[in-house]
Amino acid sequence: MNKATILVVDDEPQLRRAMKATLTDLGYSVIETKTGEEALEVLRRDTPDLILLDLNMPGIGGIETCRAIRESSDVPIIVLSVRNTERDKVDALDAGADGFVTKPFGFQELLARIRAVIRRTPAVDNTGLHGFVDGGLHIDFDARQVVRDGNTVRLTPKEFDLLKFLVSHPNRPIPNRRLLQTVWGPDYDNEVECLRVVINQLRKKIEAVPSNPKYLLTERWVGYRFSTQNEPLGEG
Repeated sequence: MNKATILVVDDEPQLRRAMKATLTDLGYSVIETKTGEEALEVLRRDTPDLILLDLNMPGIGGIETCRAIRESSDVPIIVLSVRNTERDKVDALDAGADGFVTKPFGFQELLARIRAVIRRTPAVDNTGLHGFVDGGLHIDFDARQVVRDGNTVRLTPKEFDLLKFLVSHPNRPIPNRRLLQTVWGPDYDNEVECLRVVINQLRKKIEAVPSNPKYLLTERWVGYRFSTQNEPLGEG
């Protein structure tokens, strides 16, 4: 049986009931709320393992709720939305979401995304890296902390996992498909837009000049490469 707790935030009562029934049958513990305000109140007293967050809700809405959650929590967030434009996905990922599922969705698709987000990725966790230091950029992989020019930079869980995987393969072009399958899971192997957005967010946070990156370089038609002359700090 699964032990994870999932917070479902959606103003559609029928969908909430359906998700709760399905997830409970699979062993998950489910908390329901119908607004972003209620979700933020739940987070003040509980620590769910995952949030399923609808974008179109009364009150502060899904994007604002996602941003508010990210101010104090790294809990994984999967956004659910009837809107499926590139702009909608970019806005959700920019706000700190880990994934995006379009309504109406099949429950098998949603369950696959849930498993991918909740499950820690061994290829990311078991790199053997402890840190990376280059000038004003300091990364502590054990503490999951990034400091640039003396200022702590807050990364979302996916931003941090992606950065760690790239740093663990310095100066090597990593294909988009491998990055997606390693950091997001096998069900995301075609979600190149997710990867592009998270790379852009990382550049804004760790690069001195995001439009002319020093570390996170694009390998055209392939993927991305972490460029450095310094060795990451590993075992020993």
